[in-house]
Amino acid sequence: MEQIWVDKYRPKTFADIQGQSTFVDRVKAFLEAKNLPHLLFAGVPGTGKTTMAMVIARELYGENGMKGNYMELNASDDRGIDVIRNQIKEFAKLKSLADIPYKIICLDEADSLTKEAQQALRRTMERYSASCRFILACNELSKIIDPIQSRCVLFKFKALPKEALLSLLNKIEKEEGLTFNNESKEFLLEMAKGDLRRLVNTLQAAASISKTVTTKQVLEVLDFVNPKEVEEMLSFAIKGDFFGARDQMIKLRTLRGLSALEILKEIYRNVLEMDIDPKTKVKFVDRIATVEFRLVEGSDEELQLEALLAMMSMIP
Repeated sequence: MEQIWVDKYRPKTFADIQGQSTFVDRVKAFLEAKNLPHLLFAGVPGTGKTTMAMVIARELYGENGMKGNYMELNASDDRGIDVIRNQIKEFAKLKSLADIPYKIICLDEADSLTKEAQQALRRTMERYSASCRFILACNELSKIIDPIQSRCVLFKFKALPKEALLSLLNKIEKEEGLTFNNESKEFLLEMAKGDLRRLVNTLQAAASISKTVTTKQVLEVLDFVNPKEVEEMLSFAIKGDFFGARDQMIKLRTLRGLSALEILKEIYRNVLEMDIDPKTKVKFVDRIATVEFRLVEGSDEELQLEALLAMMSMIP
C-alpha cells in the first residue's frame, strides 16, 4: 500500500526542517547541553510543531529508543482532567529507559484542554520535571494558562514562506515523477497559505488523478475557497448589486459545499487587500468580526452572510 505523503516526506532530522532555522539552532543548543526545558510550540497548523517534537525525541533516543521514552497525545481527543491524571501522570512518573535521565511527552493541540485539565497539567509538570519533559503544541497561545506558559520556553511558529513550500514541492515533483505548469504550482502555493501539511495532502489527492497536476485537478479535490470567486462576489456587493453578490455566495455554499466561516475568512483577506477608502475598510472588518462571532455562537450561516453582503452593498 502506498505510504501517505505527509508521513513519507515528514522531516526526520533537523536538517530536513524547512523555514524554522532560528528555532532549530536554539533547540540543538538545548540538546547539546542535554538539558531540555519544557517547550511550548505555538502557531498555525502545518508549520512543523509536532514534527519538531518528533525530531527532538529521535535525536535524544534514536529511532529505536523512542518507544517507552516518547509519548504523543492529542488533547483534542480527550480534553478533560482524566487524561492528565491517568495517561500523562502514569507515564511521567516512570524513569527513562535510556541514557537520557528524562522522557518526553508531546501534547498536541494543548489549547483544547479545559482550564481544570491545564491546572492539573501544571502540577504534573512541576512534580515530575526530573523524570519527564513536556512539549506542548497549540494553535492559540491565549488559551494556554499563564502558569503553564511561564514554565515553558516559548517558540512561535510562523506560516512557512513560499520558498520553503516550493522546496518541498520540487522534491516531491522529482521523486514522484509529477509534471506541473507554472500556474498549477503557483496555485498550490497560494492555496496552502503556509500550511505544509495541507500542501502535501492536496498534492497527493490531485496526483492520484493524473501525474500531470493542473489547477483544475487541484480544485476538484480541494475543499478550498477560490479567492477569485470571492473577489467576484465582493465586486458585486461594492457596486451595490446585492442580488448578484448573493447569487455568487449561494453558488459557493451549494455547488462548492463551503462553510460560512471558510467564505468569511476569504472575505476578510480580500477586504484587507482592497483599494477602498480606509474608513470603509474599517467598517467592513468590524462587521466581519461581528458575523464571525455570531456564526461561532450558532447563528444561521446563510442569513449572516447575506446580512454582511447587504451591509457592503449599502455603503457608497
